[in-house]
Amino acid sequence: MSDHGNLTNPVPAALADRRRKSSSIFDAFRPGRKGVLLPALDVPAADPEALFGALHRAEVEGEVEASEVDAIRHFTRLSQKNMSIDANLYPLGSCTMKYNPRINEELARLPGFADVHPYTPEHLSQGALELLARLEEALVALTGFARVTLQPSAGANGELTACLMIRAAHVKAGAPRKYVLVPDSAHGTNPASAHFAGYAVQELASNPRGTLDLGELEKKMTDEVAAVMITVPNTLGVFEENILEVTKIVHAKGGYVYLDGANFNAFVGKVRPADLGADAMHMNLHKTFSTPHGGGGPGSGPVGVAPALVPFLPVPTVEGADDGWRLEFDRPDSIGRMRTFYGNYGVLVRALTYIHSYGNEIAEVAETSVLNANYLRKKLAPFYHLKYDAPSYHEVVFDDKLQAAKGVHNIDVAKRLMDYGFHPPTMSFPLIVPGALMIEPTESEPVEELDAFADAMIAIAKEAEESPELVTSAPHVTPVGRIDEALLAREASKPGSFAPVLRAPVRRS
Repeated sequence: MSDHGNLTNPVPAALADRRRKSSSIFDAFRPGRKGVLLPALDVPAADPEALFGALHRAEVEGEVEASEVDAIRHFTRLSQKNMSIDANLYPLGSCTMKYNPRINEELARLPGFADVHPYTPEHLSQGALELLARLEEALVALTGFARVTLQPSAGANGELTACLMIRAAHVKAGAPRKYVLVPDSAHGTNPASAHFAGYAVQELASNPRGTLDLGELEKKMTDEVAAVMITVPNTLGVFEENILEVTKIVHAKGGYVYLDGANFNAFVGKVRPADLGADAMHMNLHKTFSTPHGGGGPGSGPVGVAPALVPFLPVPTVEGADDGWRLEFDRPDSIGRMRTFYGNYGVLVRALTYIHSYGNEIAEVAETSVLNANYLRKKLAPFYHLKYDAPSYHEVVFDDKLQAAKGVHNIDVAKRLMDYGFHPPTMSFPLIVPGALMIEPTESEPVEELDAFADAMIAIAKEAEESPELVTSAPHVTPVGRIDEALLAREASKPGSFAPVLRAPVRRS
């Protein structure tokens, strides 16, 4: 087995119980202990009663008295109870949870970037504005689009931005349209964004290879369709091999092609999306170009556009002038602002740092992420079912069909994987793969970590075959055991403790 341990059998109950009950800061309470020793005052002591009056308290009820080492170990134990990309591979498919180089963090924290106030006058913000201009220039070079707006603060915000620009273009042409077509393999935010922009959404079915069905597209692509929103590679990790035909069909009917670039890391530096015929595309900078984004943020979803959509870009845009850089608000056809000020600036700093770190070798991001995904696909294919056998790109989607014969489902595999020290892969997505195990190793993982993860997944597959009850009762060595997730979801909006839920029996539908 790997360094993550051989967990063919659960750990002894006493050890598991000890791990779950590992001491907290409250257990370290000892009267008289202090976490910090302050130097003696060299000025007269102030009277707290005189300073704070009734607000002053001589003691705080329940305050913990503990030493510095007690406090440090408390927070270290808490951190060790969490899964972390800094500790192990974090295979959440579609999320692209990769290691973030620390140089990105160092540059984002430079005072000139981190401390600049959004109302600082332009003549005092030239460095910050130049960074925005340079990042747009870099993204234009990588995508082939005419311009890029850096304003959207997340991928879905970028989708909405593109949909609004497409709507504005049709209105300007005097021919507003009703529908947007969205494949069933798209990200769930695509139809939501189209609805927010005022469109009705029609779904496009995938073919048996997991790609867009051209016959379905030709049938539904009418002169009432404003755009097709297509993810490349799609949510199954499959490249849309007929993308050139797709763009021809859509353009022939006067529609626009919106390319969801959430998975741009699969072909960045290899193919420019504008060369595929796309009219607009958002990029998740926090995924392709690196920013820690677990827990929902922060993010950034810049949108690149073809020349026809440039007039409708959000304001302000960053423009060069004889006396430096400025923000341009005078754009009469603009869709307006998409967020306050100018995007999640720290994410933009990290993205440009990441791009410059790779330079002309940035294609290595795509090459390595695709190689890593296919390496895991090759190792795991004998043990887990592949619904679609088309070539994988940045991620590979298995399902639990083989394990289900023994009563083991993807949720059980995920819980057992935690015993081996890995965060579970994505499961309830994509919807067209029931029992999905969506694995994305990213480009940041070395082969040793891939082998360790594969060993764990293979061991679980064997356990599911030989001792299914071991898997269905997992996890065994985590601080919290199996929870009743359905009950937890129902109780989430109610006040009170979740403690009874955490130990509730597992229920299956």
